Amino acid sequence: MDRGVVGTTGRDRLSVAVRRQDHCAIFTPVGELDHHTADLLREPMEAALDEGHVKLVVDCSQLEFCDSTGLNVLLGARLKADAAGGAVHLAALRPIVARVFEITGAEAVFTVHDTLTAALDG
Repeated sequence: MDRGVVGTTGRDRLSVAVRRQDHCAIFTPVGELDHHTADLLREPMEAALDEGHVKLVVDCSQLEFCDSTGLNVLLGARLKADAAGGAVHLAALRPIVARVFEITGAEAVFTVHDTLTAALDG
């Protein structure tokens, strides 16, 4: 994916589909999650928690890149979900994104699933 000019807005580099199912909210970020795009995921995750959805599932199958800002969005959502008695589940991490979690040790604080179906069942 063409990263474009540094400092460009995120809307052309990340889209986030959101759907709700019972007590669960499912997020599918497509593209690059970084400093310029983080709010596109942060805002709907916070809204879902505010609405009472305590299980947040992030389908990472189409996430092509995640930097430390993106990781912090997910960690922040995990803390808020945990405080509400819920959790953040990650599904279908691509190797390049999984590597960020591995290097930082963040994989230890998330429930990670091979597939979206497994995350929804778990």
